[in-house]
Amino acid sequence: MDSHRLETIRGDYDLIAHEYVVHISHELEGKPFDREILTRFATKVVGRGSVCEMGCGPGHVSRFLCDIGADVFGLDLSPRMVDEARKLNPDIDFREGNMLSLSLPDRSLAGIVAFYSIVNLPLESLCTIFAEMHRVLEPGGLLLLAFHTGDEVLRPGEVWGQPISMEFFHHPPLRIQQLLGEAGLVIDEVLERGPYAPEVEYQSHRAYIFARRPRLRSEANGSSPAR
Repeated sequence: MDSHRLETIRGDYDLIAHEYVVHISHELEGKPFDREILTRFATKVVGRGSVCEMGCGPGHVSRFLCDIGADVFGLDLSPRMVDEARKLNPDIDFREGNMLSLSLPDRSLAGIVAFYSIVNLPLESLCTIFAEMHRVLEPGGLLLLAFHTGDEVLRPGEVWGQPISMEFFHHPPLRIQQLLGEAGLVIDEVLERGPYAPEVEYQSHRAYIFARRPRLRSEANGSSPAR
């Protein structure tokens, strides 16, 4: 992805960070399906190691996961978003980071949550992002990816009264599954839902994909790599 698009995304989220907290940070209270999906994810990763929420915004998803026992930290491109997340959740680690080039060791994560974090990224950027996710997941590590479905590209021009330039992409679920597979991730489950009421969220169809990095063959066979 070109550096201009990346800087636009970073700058626009810096600009709207406070309004994002006001409008989005309590959204899970009105989204029982999302809470259920996140709880299912947590039951599979708690006690296995670190979990990263990528594109964490003000950290409300990280907060939810932390409160049910996940060892979670958040990552966001926007320094202002990271500041907001830290103020709201001083007991959780939040860091600046770029999903296209993660400053994380290979095989270091038991899980990744990416809730709508690919909304500003075109399909051609996702192969790099998914390859990075594969790299940092441990064998057997789990990804939960949520996104808006479709093929629209929205250019609203302003959000919550603030002028912005970034674009918002809806992605076809089958294409996302294909790109995840090409990155070496195996699809466990795909779930979809229609929108909640307009006062709860933007009116779009949503998809949730559970995918994982395959276990080493020796682990899958129940034997030790040393034998």
